[in-house]
Amino acid sequence: MSSNIIVDKEKESAQIGNINVKLAKEYEVNANWMGNDLASHQLRAAWLKLSEDDLPMNPRLVGKPGVGKTTLAVAVAKELHSSVYLMQGTSDTRPDDLIITPVITEGKQISYVASPIVTAMLVGGVCILDEGNRMSEKSWASLASLLDHRRYVDSVIAGLRIHAHKEFRFVTTMNDDSSVYDLPEYIQSRLNPQIFLDFADIETEARIIRYAVPYLEENLLTLLVSFLAISHKYEENYSVRDGIQIAKYAQRLKSLNKDLTLPKALKASVFSILGEDALKYFPPDEQMQNDPQSSTRPNLRPV
Repeated sequence: MSSNIIVDKEKESAQIGNINVKLAKEYEVNANWMGNDLASHQLRAAWLKLSEDDLPMNPRLVGKPGVGKTTLAVAVAKELHSSVYLMQGTSDTRPDDLIITPVITEGKQISYVASPIVTAMLVGGVCILDEGNRMSEKSWASLASLLDHRRYVDSVIAGLRIHAHKEFRFVTTMNDDSSVYDLPEYIQSRLNPQIFLDFADIETEARIIRYAVPYLEENLLTLLVSFLAISHKYEENYSVRDGIQIAKYAQRLKSLNKDLTLPKALKASVFSILGEDALKYFPPDEQMQNDPQSSTRPNLRPV
């Protein structure tokens, strides 16, 4: 880190030359990765430094929404005992949003606020740029010098060149859907390796949902993960994140109405969260009620 940078994490500020910059808040969330071991191994390898002068790589985590890309990044960052900073990418993210933003204080003075990316650069933490392929090329261009051997960004507004701490690490998550930008080649070449995440298998989904919703009734969990597994066979993008929300709401519905059967509670939750089309992946009510395990049988088909 440059000698003219002084970071005070307790005061959440940094002095860069003669300019004081307010730091972004750390992203504090519990993350327990229970998904693909290969994906976590690949991310650890990308961030591994094999010598003092070695630089960590800038991987991209690619997959459908809700498969756990951000959770994986946070979990591996915590293994490194690193501070984590989350930056949300959107279609209207500007280059200044990614670096330093000026704000007017009550005394009508200009104050500077560092983005989560720059904050992670200053403190030697991990920055997760979430849904990076929702950003335009113009925004990505402002990060090009950070993502190669130069490891710095320029703030035109503050008139600063900011070099990254040697322990700074970067990862971007990218949703695999149609509502995103195609990244230019010069940016793609800086965001490697690509690490792909797919839907978890039924046993893993059950463990994740049980961990997130520990009060969920066992038969309700059985019905839910079977529903998710069947929907995956028909290439529906219902994720374990959807499953967690469905589980929470279904259990609440059941708790408020003791006469409500588990299948009806689950179907009401699925209808509210995923919509009517998702109900075709359930067997008849009588079959679900009489034998919750029947929904895992191989001959089950959408109705």
